[in-house]
Amino acid sequence: MMSTAAENIETVVNPTIAEMTKSFNELNDLYAQKTYPSVDERISLLKQVKQAMLDHEIEFYKALNQDYGYRSEFDSMMGDFLPSIENFNYAIKKIKKWTKPDRRHSGLLLAPSKVEVHYQPLGVVGIIVPWNFPIYLSMGPLITALAAGNRAMIKLSEFTPAMNAVLIKALAPFNDHVRIFEGEADVASAFSKLAFDHILFTGSTTVGRFVARAAAENLTPITLELGGKSPVIINKDADLNNAVHAVMLGKSINGGQICVSPDYVFIPKEMEQDFVELYLKKFTEYYLSKDSVHNFTHVINENQFKRLASYIDDAKAKGATIHTFGDDAINTETRRLLPHLMTNVTDDMLVMQDEIFGALLPIKTYENLDEALNFISARPRPLALYLMTNDNQLKKRIVNETHSGGVCINDSLLHVAAEDAPFGGVGDSGMGQYHGIEGFRTFSKAKTVLSTPTFMPRSRLMLKNRDMFFNTIRKLFLK
Repeated sequence: MMSTAAENIETVVNPTIAEMTKSFNELNDLYAQKTYPSVDERISLLKQVKQAMLDHEIEFYKALNQDYGYRSEFDSMMGDFLPSIENFNYAIKKIKKWTKPDRRHSGLLLAPSKVEVHYQPLGVVGIIVPWNFPIYLSMGPLITALAAGNRAMIKLSEFTPAMNAVLIKALAPFNDHVRIFEGEADVASAFSKLAFDHILFTGSTTVGRFVARAAAENLTPITLELGGKSPVIINKDADLNNAVHAVMLGKSINGGQICVSPDYVFIPKEMEQDFVELYLKKFTEYYLSKDSVHNFTHVINENQFKRLASYIDDAKAKGATIHTFGDDAINTETRRLLPHLMTNVTDDMLVMQDEIFGALLPIKTYENLDEALNFISARPRPLALYLMTNDNQLKKRIVNETHSGGVCINDSLLHVAAEDAPFGGVGDSGMGQYHGIEGFRTFSKAKTVLSTPTFMPRSRLMLKNRDMFFNTIRKLFLK
């Protein structure tokens, strides 16, 4: 009998995807064997994972330097490693408080019943991690997921292979609690389609939409930590020196490759030139002089470098004035790209349309603050908004009248490090939140438990004496 073409086609399954599915099933089985780890077990696990991370600290720095071509050890420690260890310490300290049931008011109608909310582990949580802060953006969600009593699977970016190898090695002893995978788009797609009990994704809005669609097939709840164009508003009363340093910090850590990095600046026209001059002067002092204590992290890969270079070319072609550091500002071979401040920018330029995710800084001027606020309000809601002012009324107005994931006043980035406060986006910059007790509750099922004493005759009355019960309730409550 002649075989058909279809019978001769060999089905090829990506071994990573096959192993990922197997691990997912194994973690579900492990969760089923212990659906509620004790507080002591959770604390012990977090302490062990924390120590494993500390044991590999220097390896992490070397690996990230390799992945980036050059990454400042300062950036790796301050942006990735230190906040991760702080997260461990914070969660270990708070777990006992977080896991206690919340007592809720039962109301007169349900008295003397007792109402509590208990927090139960969800099961197996999926965490999808980008390349820009791969330690912090994997450990942050993982810590709160484990604190909540879950198992977890992590999908790491293919753009940080050296770091991935160190993390996989460090967490190998905890295979019953967390499994780690890396791979390209096909792996990410398959990961998103697994029937997790929750998925936390950090990355671009475009990919976030795909993850949301894939999760919807399984009715999997999701937390999306995305990005967007986070604006800076410099008010006329601002301390210019402080404003320059705050913006520079956000644009310099990790070469500006941060989801909450200041994306563009609004400043009064009369302050623009002084801002630019002071920024260039201070950057030279901190990064380029012979006494500099910092080095500037390079762009992660060639595609990202070309994207940023195309933004510069586009801005120049459309009339922007570029303020930078001469021939040293761009090194194609090493992918080193120093700050490029841009004035005379227009809204049709790519730097004003796309999230920059790098050291380019468009500057727009305003005569009336309402111009800036209207511009920001007319665009997708950003992950962060930065305000430089000492005006308390303006602070209140910005917090109340603008929409963003978070607001940082007279500083940048650091609101993300407030571990006791929720972090998350809104609209195009994301949904849901983690960090602190909000993170614990993101990875928990809040279960309402009502407990009624056996002597309470309410159920019998509702069944046996309906008319009396009905009339009594009407008199007492319907008024």
